[in-house]
Amino acid sequence: MKVDASSQRVRITAKLIENSLSSTPPSLKMYDRDGEIEYLLGGDEVHFDPGSVAVTILDSETQQERKAVTNDLIRFARLTDCLEHLHFQSTGILSTDVSEIVSDSYRLYIGLLFSKKPIVTGTFRVEGFEPMHRMLVAIRGSERNLAEKPLAIFDACPSPPLKWSNLTAQSLIDSARAGIPSELISMGMTGATAPVTITGTLVQHVVENLSGLVICQLAKKGTPVIFGGCPVSFDMRKGTTPIGAIETMMIDSAYVQIGKHFNLPTHSYMGMSDAKINDAQGGFETGIGTILAALSGVNVISGAGILDFIRCQSLEKMVVDNEICGMAYRLLEGITQRGDPIALDIFKDFAPDTQFLSMPHTRKWYREEHTFPKLIDREPYDIWVSKGRKPITERAKEEVENLLQKNPPPLPDNETQKALKEIMLSEAQRNDMPSLPEIDIP
Repeated sequence: MKVDASSQRVRITAKLIENSLSSTPPSLKMYDRDGEIEYLLGGDEVHFDPGSVAVTILDSETQQERKAVTNDLIRFARLTDCLEHLHFQSTGILSTDVSEIVSDSYRLYIGLLFSKKPIVTGTFRVEGFEPMHRMLVAIRGSERNLAEKPLAIFDACPSPPLKWSNLTAQSLIDSARAGIPSELISMGMTGATAPVTITGTLVQHVVENLSGLVICQLAKKGTPVIFGGCPVSFDMRKGTTPIGAIETMMIDSAYVQIGKHFNLPTHSYMGMSDAKINDAQGGFETGIGTILAALSGVNVISGAGILDFIRCQSLEKMVVDNEICGMAYRLLEGITQRGDPIALDIFKDFAPDTQFLSMPHTRKWYREEHTFPKLIDREPYDIWVSKGRKPITERAKEEVENLLQKNPPPLPDNETQKALKEIMLSEAQRNDMPSLPEIDIP
């Protein structure tokens, strides 16, 4: 490795990259807050989590974007915990009723209180890692336990093209030394901050990820690293970054295959939409992205609930996206042989009056073979009309409230709650915020 101090440029040798790849684990395991449920990241294992970090939330009443506050973060974390096809949670929304300087640790604090699921997060400032690490240790009981059973993944984003800031490089170093997996989020924009061609953007994407991987391995050999990203196909006409563009999804699917070639765990931001409300565009962009990500075998797929170029989170969209993720899992399960030989015994005694509805074979396999999404409308037209012609957005809104009402928050024990609050309050007071917002626990 050659360092040019005058230009702040580092040239990484092929040998160092190869050595770093050889010391990076091909898979890792994440654990829930209780340390009981285990999730494997590697191979073609697929896990979904909500997209992040949204700076607004779609208000369910006005259908307009607004800034989020603590109660929105609580509802978001609780809802994520209820959705069976989202295996991980994320610190996916910024809260504006706390000081911006502590917003990174505060969203982790809320997530750890109100959901048991592993969490995808990250720091906004170099000093933010320490209180976040302390909270995770408070959950696990010791630094060693946290390293043995990781609870959080820390995202770190290079600054395209080909730069690592002091903040993100330090995040990689701090996470590696703490045994916390880093997720590398290269974000090249075709023609803006990366070459305009998909192949050119892929080259830059791989270089940025490999350089981040080297930083992690130099900090601590053998630390887990996830080959990820959020590249986009930049729209020159509008000056926007369409995450729902098919070219964006092509870049994602391609770099994931490169990550698999390197035998690394993979991540992508997919299954999101650039629509501003939960409309047809929101549905088809999300559906295409979710299915492509699942078929690509992405290990961590971040995207559920996201609208408007990753600016906005919608709880209603998140419950719909949960259904889409369920369909993706059914697709991955594939077609299974039910019985041997296949259906031959059914047809050998076939007669003119034979029908399938009441057959033992039908009763045996119907619920094994088929899924039943809760929000998808499969009613005949007349019944749909008689039930009030409710569109999926309205059904989703009702489902959000139903889930939150039925499922009390999965709070940690009182001692852990107290420890988390003390860490968070200390961090707030250290940054001229004398108190935390009141939290209403149902």
